[in-house]
Formats: sequence, structure tokens, C-alpha cells
Amino acid sequence: MKQRTNQEISFRFPKGFWWGSATSATQIEGAAKEGGKGPNIWDYWYEKEPNRFFNGVGPEVTSDFYHRYKEDIALMKEVGHNSFRFSISWSRLIPDGVGEVNQEAVKFYHDVITELLIHDIEPFVNLFHFDMPLAMQKIGGWENRNVVDAYVRYAKICFELFGDRVKKWFTHNEPIVPVEGGYLYDFHYPNVVDFQRAVQVAYHTIIAHAKAVQTFKQMNIQDGKIGIILNLTPSYPRSAHPADVRAAHIADLFFNRSFLDPAVTGEYPQDLVELLREHGHLPVTEEEDKELIKQNTIDLLGINYYQPRRVKAKEHLPNPEAPFMPERFFDYYVMPGRKMNPYRGWEIYEKGIYDILINIKENYNNIECFISENGMGVEGEERFRDENGVIQDDYRIEFIREHLKWVHKAIEEGVNVKGYHLWTFMDNWSWTNAYKNRYGLVAVDLEQNEKRTIKKSGYWFKALSENNGF
Repeated sequence: MKQRTNQEISFRFPKGFWWGSATSATQIEGAAKEGGKGPNIWDYWYEKEPNRFFNGVGPEVTSDFYHRYKEDIALMKEVGHNSFRFSISWSRLIPDGVGEVNQEAVKFYHDVITELLIHDIEPFVNLFHFDMPLAMQKIGGWENRNVVDAYVRYAKICFELFGDRVKKWFTHNEPIVPVEGGYLYDFHYPNVVDFQRAVQVAYHTIIAHAKAVQTFKQMNIQDGKIGIILNLTPSYPRSAHPADVRAAHIADLFFNRSFLDPAVTGEYPQDLVELLREHGHLPVTEEEDKELIKQNTIDLLGINYYQPRRVKAKEHLPNPEAPFMPERFFDYYVMPGRKMNPYRGWEIYEKGIYDILINIKENYNNIECFISENGMGVEGEERFRDENGVIQDDYRIEFIREHLKWVHKAIEEGVNVKGYHLWTFMDNWSWTNAYKNRYGLVAVDLEQNEKRTIKKSGYWFKALSENNGF
């Protein structure tokens, strides 16, 4: 595909900008019962309730990256990657979460990192992406402080094994999601609906994060940086009415600031603490925790953005007998005339990415950050294949381009944003949605032995990366 000339570049990004994509172990590796891997909660839940997964497709094979990583990494290079975020599977590396290190897993991750570096693609490694080892979940998962210690040991082993070549590390991806999915809204295992337990899970996740950061800093990895990946979803009030504004503020406290503030500033928002205290839902803590969180803030923030959250004041008083939920304080608001991705049921609001970045600049010391996920899932993409077999996903190109315009504006206004990673490189398995919606720059044909073909967006992304702009 012909490169554009410099004159045609309207939006140029800073030198060394990170262009790439993100994914997770459970969503692409497959080989769920191979290579010495232990079961995680997804393997177990699928075995127990396959009906809850779209078309009954589970995590066993997914996109088969475990066997095809060389081919896939060559394709990453072909679509313009200079960086790539993946996760290590805790239950592959340490099958029971606490015991022996699985040498087959060590070899696999070493080989993946080597292959990335051969292709001049910088590995960004995330340690936890929703995939609790089953043995750890059986003793309570993040509710159990012993699991925190097991996670910190796992993190240390990863730093020791791979820290000589991996310089960008992340403790968790979207840590609010296992809280919401597993302990509030029943869309992840263990399918608990209990606000108090959810609070404890969230709190222990931050403790695990802070202890991993502490370990990383003690190991003094040369040129190494450690961060966290948060799905920051701006909460917009329906109106300027104080009740609507308060509703949006509380939604923001629960879903964004509960992780953002302790990770970046080292302190929980006082309003959140007061709210939990008032309703009798503070977590169980230990004396040294406060100092631990304060001393171990991050170097680098990954920001995942897909959609805004729009809220309004409650229309009706909550049922005093019902389970305590965040929605006790607000209702969701459907804004008239909003732009939608009908397949995912999500609003497309490009300016949201700018609002997040400006908030980071103004309220979080303009910490070094990057867009770690942004993307568009579409059902039935096969129907857009042309006569050459290329999926003509112009809607994805438009989605990326319109978000990048706002990222560019934020950079012009001084936000310290260093890169853009799309979700995702190739179509992958999405938790209970399996392969319902496709997100990749590269199509994976499940009917034809998972054949990979670059989509139109993949060629566009290559030009974007080569020109460092569009």
C-alpha cells in the first residue's frame, strides 16, 4: 500500500509514539490444557456452565497464539506495531498459583518476548487480566489476603525471569471489572452479588498492586517502569442540576477513582471513604496498608476507553430490602441522539478520550500515560469481505481516526500521552461473548483453521504507524 506524503499528514504525533495493540493470555493463547497450564476460573466456569458463553465457545483453543505466535508477531510487524501489550497467565506460569514454576511456560513467554524483540516490537507485559488460577479462587480469590501474597510472589518471579528484556510492566488490567463482574453484577465467576465482598476484593486488589509495585522498585530493574491499566469511563451528568452532578460524582468515585486515586496519588478519595463508612461498607484493612499505598504509586498509567457513562439523579427511592448496589445513588441516563455501536450496545463518544486525558493532566500530576485500549467490536464482519477476501472495515478506521484526533488535541494541550494501543491485534475470544463481536486489525476465520487475513483497518494502521500520523 502506497505511503502518503508528508504534506498530507494533518495530525502528526510525537517522535517515538507507541503504536500497537493489546490482548490477554486467556483471550488468545488457547492451549488451555497444554504445556503444563493449570486451570483458571474461566476454564472452570466454562466446564460448569457452557450455556453462559456465546454459541457455547469456551477458552480452550481461542485464537491459538500459543502455537502460532511466530506467524502472529510477523503480522504485527506487517500492520505497523512498534509495541504490543500481552498478559502472562498466572495459572500457566504457576499452575496452582503458589507452587512450582512451570518451565514450559517460562520457555513459551521467553520465546514470545524474543520474537517481539527480533521484530523491533517492544513488549508491554501485564500480570493479571481477569484470569485467577482456580486453586487461588477456591481459597477466596482476592477476598483472601493469602492470595495477595501469592500474587506478589508470582509478580516477583515474572520480574526476575523477564525483567532483563521487558521494561514496561503492569500489575492489573481493568481491576474494577472482576469486582463488577464477579461480585456485583454476575457476569464473571464466582457470580457473587454482595457489595461488602466486592469492596474487600477491590481493596485487596489495590494492596496486591501496591505490593507488586514495591517489589518492582526494590528490584531496581534498569530503565523499568511499572503501572496499571484502568478502564476510565467518564461519568457525565444529565444536566447541571446539583442532584445530577452529585449522581455523576458518586458513579465516578465507585468506577474510576476507587482505583485511579490510590494508584496515582497514593490515597483514596475522602468522599468515597466517607460514603462507605456512612453505609457500613468499609473494607477490613491492616495498619501498614495506608503507608504501603502512599509509598508505591505508579510510573505509567494505561487508559482503556470505549464509551462514556451517563447518569442522572435517582427517579425513585431505592428498595431498602434489596441488595446494596452502586445504583442506589444514581440512574443511568440515555442521552437522546447519541451515536451508537449497535452490535456492542455501546455509545461512541470520541471526545470522552480527551476529557479523560485533560482530567489526568489537571488532577493527577500529568502522569505519563498512554491509551492502552480503544476499539470497536462488530458482529458478522464476514459480510464485509471483498472479492480479494479483505474485510472492508471502514467503520473501524473511522472509529480509530476520530478518537486519535482528540488524543492529538490533548497532546497539543500538554497532556503527557505516549502512545495508542488498539483493542486488538487479531480477532480474539471475549469472555462470555466468545467470538460474537470482532475487534481485530487481523481477521481470524474460525471455519478455516483460524486462518489470519489483514483487514482494511490493518493496512490503514500500518500507514498510520509509518507516517506517525494521518
